[in-house]
Amino acid sequence: MEALAEAKAQGLTRLIGVSNFTIAHLQQAIAVVGAQEIATQQIEIHPFLQNRKVVEFARSQGIHLTAYMPLAYGKVMADPTIIEIAGAHQANPAQIALAWSLQQGFATIPSSTKRANLESNLAAQNIRLSDAEMAAIAKLDKGERLANPDFAPQWD
Repeated sequence: MEALAEAKAQGLTRLIGVSNFTIAHLQQAIAVVGAQEIATQQIEIHPFLQNRKVVEFARSQGIHLTAYMPLAYGKVMADPTIIEIAGAHQANPAQIALAWSLQQGFATIPSSTKRANLESNLAAQNIRLSDAEMAAIAKLDKGERLANPDFAPQWD
């Protein structure tokens, strides 16, 4: 973090971001550079892993969140709740999962190599989910972490 702060001070970078930081890691980073210097915390967030503790802590510190794997490797495409909500919006399940993420204020970075999927994903920003729909998706949280390599920290 010290090196990143120095790089920023030298004009070598405009922003500092972190990824996969636990609350303890975030606390350490904040102690070194201050919360205001951390532009974003990138973490796995999707309907089946909502990472609420880390989200709540980051928000309490004013740190923006970037959600990666928002489609849970495509698992959202088969979820009955998401499929039902998609039907109500004349959308597809991926668009609903992305809309859910965007509606919470997350920067959302789905992965796709197909132009049609990229275009479809962009349409998610035009979907507004009701409070009931947001609550239904919130109930899907199972703590189902998909990115969990052997060297991963003890997650919050």
